[in-house]
Amino acid sequence: MLLRETVGDQRWLAISIGVPEANALVAAHERVEHPRPDTIELIGHVIEALGRRVQRVQVTALDGGVFIADLILDEDVRVSARPSDAIAVAIRAGVPIEVHEAVLDTAAVEVVIAGESDPDDLGPAASDPVQEQEIASFRDRLDEITVADFDDTPPEEPPGSKS
Repeated sequence: MLLRETVGDQRWLAISIGVPEANALVAAHERVEHPRPDTIELIGHVIEALGRRVQRVQVTALDGGVFIADLILDEDVRVSARPSDAIAVAIRAGVPIEVHEAVLDTAAVEVVIAGESDPDDLGPAASDPVQEQEIASFRDRLDEITVADFDDTPPEEPPGSKS
């Protein structure tokens, strides 16, 4: 998962997550409605049932390589959570995601995206049409990704086939 500052240096924060967490984030982003609530939806329903509202999410620390996050509810109630879960809740609730400055100072990574560099520095991609085509193709595939693409369930074998 990559988070990017929206102001200032626009630094990036890379947080490793697993396939289920990625699925939850994509589902939250795409506003997928499940027949029964998934875990992230359930968390939102429980918070609402208790008469609370999520105000924002904060990634507060990095401890031994593990990122720490809090759901911040109304009346400044804090609930510790994994960043992937907290961010999925924030996306579903439409609330801001914040990262403490100390976390960014410690863990921010440099990410260079083709086409976002200094306009005077065309870089290798500008001089290599094959690489430009590969990047364009990759971007097109990214635009078509859905939640189902992250399903790691092996396909069923047709009846009568042998492995």
